[in-house]
Amino acid sequence: MVRHLLDLDQLSPEELTQILDLSQKKELPAILKGHGVALLFGKPSLRTRNAAEMAVYSLGGHPVSIRGEEVGLDVRESDRDIARSLECYHTIVAARVNDHRILMHMAEVLQRASVLNLLSDVAHPTQALADLLTIKEHFGSLSGVKLAYIGDANNVCRSLLIGAALSGMHMSVASPLGYGLDHKWLGKLEVLLGRPTNSWLYETQDPIKAVEGSNAVYTDVWVSMGQEHESGIRKSAFEGYQLNTPLLANAGDDAVVLHCLPAHRGEEITSELLDSSRSLVWTQAANRMRAMRGLLFWLTETAGAGGQ
Repeated sequence: MVRHLLDLDQLSPEELTQILDLSQKKELPAILKGHGVALLFGKPSLRTRNAAEMAVYSLGGHPVSIRGEEVGLDVRESDRDIARSLECYHTIVAARVNDHRILMHMAEVLQRASVLNLLSDVAHPTQALADLLTIKEHFGSLSGVKLAYIGDANNVCRSLLIGAALSGMHMSVASPLGYGLDHKWLGKLEVLLGRPTNSWLYETQDPIKAVEGSNAVYTDVWVSMGQEHESGIRKSAFEGYQLNTPLLANAGDDAVVLHCLPAHRGEEITSELLDSSRSLVWTQAANRMRAMRGLLFWLTETAGAGGQ
């Protein structure tokens, strides 16, 4: 049966563990040999594109990167029809989009090819997998690790929270008023937190309280792609939420620094921390490819031989 991955809540705790275990392997069989993987980019990409292309290549497949304007996504042709066409040639259709509904539409119509979310306004599961892989390898386990997230409770934060709930991590989120977690979305998360993983979530507007006793502190940009018109308002709202040495001093002695990149040095994080020995940021970036490879292998193996 074909499997899609639009966010990590489509996985069980056991399946998440399987993907991370696969990601840790130095080599995996060329399960995609003779198969194509469509990589549709409705938004610009650096790490996601390179990680995805190299992951497909390492599994013996052929990656085909496509810019959104090349296919006229939902302008010249509907997202459903584009997906149906790509399914004629590819085992996996992966897309980086502005609107999460595009991925949902694709998943509704594809019966042989898997749909993979490379980023949407709602979720960023491939980034979260790389983050979890980084934390697991550094601390030896995910269970019981406390992760503090400082800043906008965005797509990265949401997918990371789901991963934390599935793996028994504890997570605190500090965001200014109006930029925290949506209460409707929290209802979905509470279902996952109800599973027997002993995970918990703490919300606050105080970044100091959020990082107290944490093992890892994570941040992301204050102004993401498509939010440039809100730049002034956002920078004002997030003043006091910078990840810097004084804030990190409230965390545990072994606390490490995480950032999904790109980083706006001097805004959400200082160069001092980004380049410090406590930073795992570049390990995170490298793990984008390893996590992508593990996920692609798992998706293909779960769907059968090439999902056909």
